[in-house]
Amino acid sequence: MALRPYWKGYLKLSLVTCPVEMMPATSESEKVRFHTINEKTGNRVMSQYVDSVTGKPVRDDKQGKGYARGENDYVVLTEDEIDAVALDTVKTIDISRFVPTDSIPWIYLEKPHYLTPGDKVGDEAFSVIREAMKASDVVGVSKLGVGRRERAVVLEPRDNGIVLWTLRFGDEVRPENEYFEDIDEEADDDALPLVRKLMKQRTKAWSSKMVSDPIQDALLALIDEKKKSLKSAKKTKARKDDAALESNVVNIMDVLRKSLEQDQKKKKAS
Repeated sequence: MALRPYWKGYLKLSLVTCPVEMMPATSESEKVRFHTINEKTGNRVMSQYVDSVTGKPVRDDKQGKGYARGENDYVVLTEDEIDAVALDTVKTIDISRFVPTDSIPWIYLEKPHYLTPGDKVGDEAFSVIREAMKASDVVGVSKLGVGRRERAVVLEPRDNGIVLWTLRFGDEVRPENEYFEDIDEEADDDALPLVRKLMKQRTKAWSSKMVSDPIQDALLALIDEKKKSLKSAKKTKARKDDAALESNVVNIMDVLRKSLEQDQKKKKAS
């Protein structure tokens, strides 16, 4: 089943433009997720926004955006005011520069997305940009406005498509030398051959099974076991209810027979 595009817009390089669609390359939809419930009733617990001072619930149409400038002091912005600040990058990925493919440190790569042509008409322009980057061994650097934020992105040609990576901001990345500088540079020369031999014995071709989640599998097995237990309990209860119903029918018949017998005795006595 084709996924719904996460974002639609245009890919632009100078005068070359084509419509594109973007989908997240990763998904967490298969992960086990829990709802908070009332253990006593089994009902789901719902959250709601309340006024921090009055404690009263606030309706959706009364909720606004506020920027804190002091304690309990906010600059309020309306949705229209926020929308008016929309950036050009909301709809266009304009490739402003190119850098060598391996020049971006891995730590800046945040989240991957698949970028594909938006329609058949744009295939040619999309393919030209992709193949030119491959031939030059470069990746494109641009900006993209998503969720009212502008993010730096890098475009990497991959097979017939393009992988778009959002990049972390510079102030989000901690320098590695602050953590690694006190570690010894030299290794034990006698131990190296043994470790390399051990590594060679354990080297295999990459497989996605290497990154499976055992806790996820265990949770799914536990949930399946619980489902079977609940199903069995329902069947047992249904059988007991049926037995009780049958028992009630027999009891009623006994009562009716006794009533008839008593009536007949009274008639004879009279």
